[in-house]
Amino acid sequence: MIQKYEPAADAVRTVLIVEDQIEMRAIASAYLERQGYRVLATDNGADAVRQARAEQPDLIFMDVSIPGMDGIRATAEIKRDPATRAIPVVIVTAHPYGSVGKRAMDAGCDGWLNKPCDPRRLLQEVQRRVGAPN
Repeated sequence: MIQKYEPAADAVRTVLIVEDQIEMRAIASAYLERQGYRVLATDNGADAVRQARAEQPDLIFMDVSIPGMDGIRATAEIKRDPATRAIPVVIVTAHPYGSVGKRAMDAGCDGWLNKPCDPRRLLQEVQRRVGAPN
């Protein structure tokens, strides 16, 4: 059963997209913004950890293969920090689940989506985990 993250009642829901492919990041960001969500985006793991701490997004979509600190290490950092531990992190990757999935789950990820991932599927995941944009 998915445990729903409960953001502040009056806050606009914020999604952080961590994706190094510019086109995929832009499409996902634009689609979620059109649905009313606030979207933050970065292309690397170290910046994802910094943004998670500074911005406290309601949900993070994390690619695995990103520059510098990969998505699994970034997820582990986010989940180790008491200030960001409760933020759901959903891995979005083209890697087959297999050993990558086990490493992601061990790092604390909360879900897994395969690429290519239609932006409507991302929206469904956001709505399921954090609700309407507000």
